[in-house]
Amino acid sequence: MPIPISPASDKRFRVANPRLRRRTLALLLPLVLGWSAVCAQTELSDLAKIQASGVLKVGVYKNNAPFSDGPATDMKGLDIDIAKALAKQMQLKLTLLPFDAGENMGDDLRNMVWRGHYLGYGPADVMMHVPVDKYLAQQNRQVFIFAPYMRQTQVLLHDTAVLPTVGSPEDLKGFRLSAERGTGMASVLMAHNAGMLMSQVALYNTGMEAAKAVIEGKAAAAFVMRSQAESMLSQRQSQPAHWAMSPLPLYGVPETGWPLGIAVKADYKDLAQALQKAMQELRSSGELLTIFKSHGMTLTLP
Repeated sequence: MPIPISPASDKRFRVANPRLRRRTLALLLPLVLGWSAVCAQTELSDLAKIQASGVLKVGVYKNNAPFSDGPATDMKGLDIDIAKALAKQMQLKLTLLPFDAGENMGDDLRNMVWRGHYLGYGPADVMMHVPVDKYLAQQNRQVFIFAPYMRQTQVLLHDTAVLPTVGSPEDLKGFRLSAERGTGMASVLMAHNAGMLMSQVALYNTGMEAAKAVIEGKAAAAFVMRSQAESMLSQRQSQPAHWAMSPLPLYGVPETGWPLGIAVKADYKDLAQALQKAMQELRSSGELLTIFKSHGMTLTLP
């Protein structure tokens, strides 16, 4: 019967002269510490890693015309062109990460900026179309929201041949109206004055479709985003010029709208600084204005 061998009895496990062991450790320790210091010094920053890859990954919403819409391989819109311009300014190639909107903005920031989606995609280096809002920032401290590039405002697009002027919601009584399904704007429009206008409002899948309903004579007015109204009008240049965009004061809808910007991880300070500089260069050079004009949209100051 073989005798069990223990580390204590097997020469393979015996330690050499203890003095020699201490001397060996003394020689190796500086090498180990030195290697750790070199690794710490050579660890790349967030921006350096992106520059090394040569690619800027940008998260954009799907089905969000006129900002980002179309097939993933050929998306078009204002946000797409701004993302391209930012990547070019930073001398990087652009990779888009299109995604479906979540239940709220907090979900989108988690999925596309600081953690990634549970289905395995994301996060991106930067996300477009994020409201620059103090409350939103406080509720999502894992991200840094900055560099506003436009102000999103709501308007009433109306056919002046049918509805010449609008001063208040009461002026809309008796007219066919349109709005985007599932939006706060549609809700406040239909809820105004105990539902006075509810039966007049037709809901569409997008704000673009709601604006189109006015142009095609299916509605006298549409309560939509200015960007949606302008984009749709620019696509219908052959139509008669009897459309107007008027403010519509409604409780619960901010009259001045809200700025839209971009977001990165809170600790991506170098990347944020580089993106801020690139956005400022686009604004100063007039390229940002050119991008807005190419989409038939007004560059509203953030």
